[in-house]
Amino acid sequence: MKLKDLKVQMPYLELEAEFHDKTDISPLKNPFLISYSPDAAEILGVEIDDEDFLTQITNGDALLEGSEPFAMCYAGHQFGHFVPRLGDGRAINLGKTENGWNLQLKGAGQTLYSRQGDGRAVLRSSIREYLMSEAMCGLHIATSRALALIGSEHDVARERWEKGAIVLRMSTSWVRFGTFEYFYNTKQFDKLEALADYVIDESYAHLKGQKDAYFLMFEELVDRTALLLAKWQGVGFNHGVMNTDNMSMAGLTIDYGPFAFLDDYDFEYICNHTDTQGRYAFGQQPAVAQWNLSMLMHALSPLISFERMQEALAKYETLYSEYYIGFMRKKLGLLVEDEDDLPMLRWLFGMMQQEGIDYNSFFRILSRYDDDGSAILAMCDLQDPMRDWLVHYSKRLEKEQTSVSERHTQMLATNPKYVLKNYMLQYAIDKADRGDFSGIFELLTLARAPFDEHVELESFAGSAPKVFKNLKLSCSS
Repeated sequence: MKLKDLKVQMPYLELEAEFHDKTDISPLKNPFLISYSPDAAEILGVEIDDEDFLTQITNGDALLEGSEPFAMCYAGHQFGHFVPRLGDGRAINLGKTENGWNLQLKGAGQTLYSRQGDGRAVLRSSIREYLMSEAMCGLHIATSRALALIGSEHDVARERWEKGAIVLRMSTSWVRFGTFEYFYNTKQFDKLEALADYVIDESYAHLKGQKDAYFLMFEELVDRTALLLAKWQGVGFNHGVMNTDNMSMAGLTIDYGPFAFLDDYDFEYICNHTDTQGRYAFGQQPAVAQWNLSMLMHALSPLISFERMQEALAKYETLYSEYYIGFMRKKLGLLVEDEDDLPMLRWLFGMMQQEGIDYNSFFRILSRYDDDGSAILAMCDLQDPMRDWLVHYSKRLEKEQTSVSERHTQMLATNPKYVLKNYMLQYAIDKADRGDFSGIFELLTLARAPFDEHVELESFAGSAPKVFKNLKLSCSS
């Protein structure tokens, strides 16, 4: 299907007026297409045959057939404190495609919910979100996607004057925990029910018509969230702003701000410099997700038995642990379950933390381990502790039935060679600031196929330069 033939529907506008606000898009000055994702276009079912039209759609100079742009209303707990009304402050929804993708512009101007903000996004943060959305998909983690990125000559004031940009992003759902919190807080329980019905239609269609559909939705969301967090921790991803308004009712990764992949392993790593208390530190993320689910549980209590939801939420820790240890076994090339696996992991992480070992590089090198630990030992200043661990690991591998080559193949398909670390993203941003967008294309290549070798981009496979390791970023990053 040609892009111009793409049509959208507006099911969210069928909800009552308080759910949303129709809004005008404010186009950027002199927009130009920087990049688009072929993979996102493919799942959308469109052929990008007209890049000028894609630029017009992303800038709001043209609308798809059926589109009535709007912003969504929601509340949320931000750093643990409840804010009764938030909403899409710099995101404008374009509608939903026939195959279930909700299109949204980020950075297209002010909405009713912008408060004191300008509704804009700058080039650096837009590059980060565009690339990271596709990178998380490449890592097989549930996420929103990004179809296109445009730049402009539009001046935007941040810490300094920067150029405005817009990301055309897409998701199977943009409904958040905080959407339910808004209507619970305002005691509009009839609207809670309408919203729950909408979420089931959109993200849990297999539950429609079932007697306990609302409870089953919550129960499945607990499971989806546990799986999502297990994968975040497994790949070393730090979201940075796990407010309830940034938590997806579909169990997706959404709202990429001051995120980071671990450079050196650091359980206490904080990627958001606004997070002075470390609420959203890397190691805290699974517990924060559980706390956020507990806030959603209160918001859903007019619809669902609180006691039943408590029972469902009580399973979260077990679900998370099972998903996490299962994922980590795959990273270690282990198929047989052994009660010693978790202590062995803790032993490993303790050494990685103490030695400052690059998380991603370690597991990629381990993927070719064949009792010769020299490449692993070369990562350590103090080699004896790691040598002891490798002896233990070799004995653990003796319990497996797979051949060495089979184990290597499975591990190389589990442990990516490339993750988009912040120094890599900054490389692309610095080039883009000079009008050179080649870094974006290079990183998009890695994002789409992170397990492949990409010999021509080998320089991105190693550890981050020391000066750039485990940096903190701002929410506008």
